[in-house]
Amino acid sequence: MDWNGHIAIVTGAASGIGAGIAECFAEAGAEVVVADINERLGAQVTADLRARYGKGLFVKTDVSQAADCRRLMDETLAAYGRIDTLVNNAGVNFVKPTLEMDEADWDRVVDVDMKGTFLCSRYALEAMVARRSGNIINIASVHTVATLPAAAPYAASKGGVDMMTRSMAIEFAPYGIRVNAVSPGLTDTQIWADLQEAAEDAEQARQHWMDNIPLGRVQAPREVGNVVLFLASEQSSYVTGANIFTDGGMTAQLINRERFASKPVEGKTPGD
Repeated sequence: MDWNGHIAIVTGAASGIGAGIAECFAEAGAEVVVADINERLGAQVTADLRARYGKGLFVKTDVSQAADCRRLMDETLAAYGRIDTLVNNAGVNFVKPTLEMDEADWDRVVDVDMKGTFLCSRYALEAMVARRSGNIINIASVHTVATLPAAAPYAASKGGVDMMTRSMAIEFAPYGIRVNAVSPGLTDTQIWADLQEAAEDAEQARQHWMDNIPLGRVQAPREVGNVVLFLASEQSSYVTGANIFTDGGMTAQLINRERFASKPVEGKTPGD
């Protein structure tokens, strides 16, 4: 696919998965709008993209605020005249025991992860409907189908993003607009670094996670970006309303393969 002239907005692109997605678009030849609340890191990522690929526009954006989301679309249209792809990646990962949470904890996660996805989509869709063309790709999570204790706001938000994706895919298909989701598993970002640092035994923590990922490794942000690029391309022209998992098989397995030592009974599977 010729990405020359393709305009892609990536929210939460100042670091982690978002930065990896932005790099994939820029490397392919697309114009990339880096949207993030962190002005210093956002400007740094944008400068790097410009230096390496000649692409990049930074727009400081708090996706939990409607005015910021509208301004992001307005500035993109003013600069490029169109929006081809919106990647709703901005999110807050949050773990805290439910009985220790307060309303502010809940609002912080839901406002960014779910409301932010809605707001950015809502304003981008105005331009896409007018052109009867466009792609929205929402970064969800393995938490859409399986979760952990003390992650209620995050799991609820990502589950909401999954269903929002399906609803919008149906609603805007008549306008030639496709809406899909990507659900990453463990990814080599600051969150993974923090998990290891917080563990009493970092090596044991790493092994625990690797034991629960059939491919046995952490994915790079660009591996998520490659799937996003596919969904934004003409190669996925008949894909909409989908949620694609990039989790190394984590959510596919019923039980840890290394610890499942008993021999299966012929004709039976665990749980029968």
